[in-house]
Amino acid sequence: MNGDGGGHESDDDMDTRKPLLANTGSWWYARRESHVSALLCTLVVALGPIQFGFTGGFSSPTQDAITRDLSLSISEFSVFGSLCNIGAMAGAVASGQMVEHVGHKGALMIAAIPNIIGWLAISLAKDTTFLYIGRLLEGFGVGIISYTVPVYIAEISPRNKRGALGSVNPLSVTTGMMLAYVLGMFVSWRMLALIGTLPCTILIPGLFFIPESPRWLAKMNKMDDFEASLQVLRGSETDITSEVNDIKIAVASANKRTAIRFQELNQKKFRMPLILGIGLLVLQQLSGISAILSYAGSIFKAAGLTNGNLAACGLGAIMVLATGITTWLLDRAGRRILLIVTSSSL
Repeated sequence: MNGDGGGHESDDDMDTRKPLLANTGSWWYARRESHVSALLCTLVVALGPIQFGFTGGFSSPTQDAITRDLSLSISEFSVFGSLCNIGAMAGAVASGQMVEHVGHKGALMIAAIPNIIGWLAISLAKDTTFLYIGRLLEGFGVGIISYTVPVYIAEISPRNKRGALGSVNPLSVTTGMMLAYVLGMFVSWRMLALIGTLPCTILIPGLFFIPESPRWLAKMNKMDDFEASLQVLRGSETDITSEVNDIKIAVASANKRTAIRFQELNQKKFRMPLILGIGLLVLQQLSGISAILSYAGSIFKAAGLTNGNLAACGLGAIMVLATGITTWLLDRAGRRILLIVTSSSL
């Protein structure tokens, strides 16, 4: 950022920012006659949100077994559950700059590594040391994933499919959580932790077969790679001239835009949207939903149900169903009416 507070970056700054994965860019330029659909790319990166959901749901079916095997108190297990959120906060803060410098694919590669190490640490844990370290590493990875995946999907999606493809992210999160609930009924907690390594283990090689975001490449002034990536996503027979021009205009406008100071957010035109947006997120967390999902099995058991983990599976199925219905309604009913209905139910 220049000294006068503007958001324009020099070409030299952009040239120092290179994709982490070697096949991003010129490799796709050489293969611009090939076609990798936005749907396929979305399904590949959706392994990240599945990992996110699996991490969130892991603590529910494993609470009794972990506390018994490692002689933990309820407080110690609660720390284990909470460390994921602390790690996710750190990952979310780092994710923006990470994507800026190494691209979306590079950021996902970075996120996958601590996730895999974290699950392995948990599976080998003999006391709270490995258990806590593993949970922090998982949290850091999913914090990066939570930002990177929806942005990547939005940037590669054709305009007429953006809503449908964007809904894959929350649907994958709830699917991952339900998988943790269901599999936790049949395998030990150590085996469940090993299963937790699979989404990111599959994601890493998958990243080598999808292109980088064309918008990010354009922002980094890699114009040949930008057009090649977009052509690969849309197909060799598709005329991308109009979309190329739209992205160039949008990127040029974003580069010229000056940064908004914190004091300016207090203006009337920003104040109400910010209050409503942040307020909805705060209300969602104050509803206690995160704690319920993390300890669903023990909560249902304390409520008097014989099999709390089975009830948690039912909860997971309802979440997947509700997310699917919301996805179907989103482009038909609009976001505003859905926000009003769901906020009222809180």
